[in-house]
Amino acid sequence: MARYVVGIDLGTTNCALAFADTSGADGAGVAMASAISPFSVPQVTSAGEVEARATLPSFLLLPTPVEVPAEAMSVPWGAEPGQVVGTMARERGADLPHRLVSSAKSWLSHAGVDRRAPILPWRGAETDAEAAERGGAEADAGARQVSPTEASSLYLAHLRAAWNHAHPDAPLEEQEVFVTVPASFDPSARELTVAAAHLAGLENVVLLEEPQAAFYSWLASMGEEWRRRLHLGDAVLVCDVGGGTTDFSIIAVVDDGAGNLALERVAVGDHILLGGDNMDLALAAMAAEKMPDNLSAHQRNGLVHACRHAKERLLATEAPDKVPVSVLGRGSRLIGRAARLDLLREDVARLCLEGFFPEVPASARPQRRRTVGLRELGLAYAHDPAVTRHLAEFLGRNAHAPTATLFNGGVMKGELLRARVAEVVGGWYGRALPALVGTDLDLAVAHGAAYYGLVRRGRGIRIRGGTARAYYIGIESAAPAIPGVAPPVKALCVAPFGMEEGTRVTVREAELGLVVGESAEFRFFASSHRPDDKAGALVDVAKAELDELGPVETLLPAGAGNGPGDVVPVTLASHVTAVGTLELYCQGRGDRERWRLEYSLRGGAAEVPSPDGATGHDAGRGAGAKPQRR
Repeated sequence: MARYVVGIDLGTTNCALAFADTSGADGAGVAMASAISPFSVPQVTSAGEVEARATLPSFLLLPTPVEVPAEAMSVPWGAEPGQVVGTMARERGADLPHRLVSSAKSWLSHAGVDRRAPILPWRGAETDAEAAERGGAEADAGARQVSPTEASSLYLAHLRAAWNHAHPDAPLEEQEVFVTVPASFDPSARELTVAAAHLAGLENVVLLEEPQAAFYSWLASMGEEWRRRLHLGDAVLVCDVGGGTTDFSIIAVVDDGAGNLALERVAVGDHILLGGDNMDLALAAMAAEKMPDNLSAHQRNGLVHACRHAKERLLATEAPDKVPVSVLGRGSRLIGRAARLDLLREDVARLCLEGFFPEVPASARPQRRRTVGLRELGLAYAHDPAVTRHLAEFLGRNAHAPTATLFNGGVMKGELLRARVAEVVGGWYGRALPALVGTDLDLAVAHGAAYYGLVRRGRGIRIRGGTARAYYIGIESAAPAIPGVAPPVKALCVAPFGMEEGTRVTVREAELGLVVGESAEFRFFASSHRPDDKAGALVDVAKAELDELGPVETLLPAGAGNGPGDVVPVTLASHVTAVGTLELYCQGRGDRERWRLEYSLRGGAAEVPSPDGATGHDAGRGAGAKPQRR
């Protein structure tokens, strides 16, 4: 058994690592919060300087040798040519935004792009005019791009190398490693996270939802006291607002059937690309209006990074009245002449509170703006920046009224913002919601993930969870042909909400016809707010308000005795793996033929791994499904 259990928070803006040494005198391990330690991550902080920091900023800088020499980015465990991860990447990124990869985790969940293709930095290449404006040489000499999957793997690889440098006798790849993901990540994003871990040399990882990890951190800090703080029927709202995403979950206190208290994750919100990054952009826009000159795109990117630092200082508990921000001058003749102004605490507080956490009624819903016919294939950011309106929508469609709140994420470190959320939600329910206070918000997720490792060894209480969404496949109805009218499509539930890891479901009630031997389209759907649908439930797509994940066009090879276009009777079976990914099978009437459906990464739906963890793609659109013989 591994000596250490290790929790990794693979965050949008910061990564963290915590661990517990289970090699106690009795060899049975420990479960006390004091046994969980944070790991300070060595990283390059400035040219040629390496320091250990509590977190590793989730930034990757890919400069050319002219922009940053290789020796300036060297780390103690060996060369990482042409790149640097962490603090220096974030700081130099203000000057080299076209070489900076950020928000890789958000791109990892973006179904509109090929997440295995080298697309980051997004729109990163400078034009010759932009390079000339800042006094640069050739626009793209030696430039490099990476995929969202590779960028995520480089953060994990840095953590692995740093750990192994400090623990040469206990390499990270030989420990029990738990990596956290947003609760709203679909199976595709989860599988890509596992793929990133594999690229980093971590073959055996388990995924854990971030809100659950935050709650585990609180449990670890409370010990048995949690049973006196929470009571049967309580529901804890986990409000997790990080740098790039907003995640809501509800964890309820239930009866385990034997008269004991148990915990169950009963609701999960949508994947909302909204967080501290939006605030940084808003502050930069406010600051740009006060600058003496029109700023170039390069300068605006630098201003965003400067405003991030100012925001963190001005929203802190003991904040200064103002923080200066500046950007470099334009053009080679103006180097050294920086545009500068002071951001005032009252202005920042007003923008963040009224723009992102306004007081709204419980009936409020996010504003939807009219969709423009053509749009850039960037991240699918939330249209409405008001976190409180998204929270009202989440609570409005769930039956569990919260009785307490647990805050998580870097944004919620701001006392003003926590107080506003407590005030608004308390007003909706006519009572104050106590806040559960646990570990430092920068470290809580990693801390809770390590504690979860101890829980899996029987040293604590486990939160019942399972899949955060229910999953469906589209079924075309048998109907007479009508000119101009397509046959109606219904959605068959193949994996209900909360389906536990390691379990399998076979939908034997519905025998379906599978088209083999020619190209066919499969439609997939999901829902995070239909917890009562069981496997085999058939629902109306339009009335059920399902989220369509994206069609997959593929050719399922015909088996023996079947020709192109034949319809083979099958039943469907699904399996949730130990890491939380979903496998879907079509089983013929005989025992010898079975097709595995793989959701396409390019097509936007969730890709399903093969039993051995590999994934396959055919040469055409989408991923194929191959018959398996026994």
